[in-house]
Amino acid sequence: MATSIRLDPAVEKRLDYLASSTGRTKAYYLRELVENGLADLEDYYLAASAMERVKKGEEAIFDADQVRKELGLEH
Repeated sequence: MATSIRLDPAVEKRLDYLASSTGRTKAYYLRELVENGLADLEDYYLAASAMERVKKGEEAIFDADQVRKELGLEH
């Protein structure tokens, strides 16, 4: 899927330099950024979304004792 983005000129200059210095394409590095950074973005934004649901009372929360009991891990 083709996607286009606008980059800050300073970021584009850095990307140009990296690509020309290593012999790889800008597209290569952009794919690397997306593939490697997506997990971090998912972690952050999905956690923030879950926290918002917790604050609104829309998401159940459990303390450690409840979890241990539910999992049969009580001593």
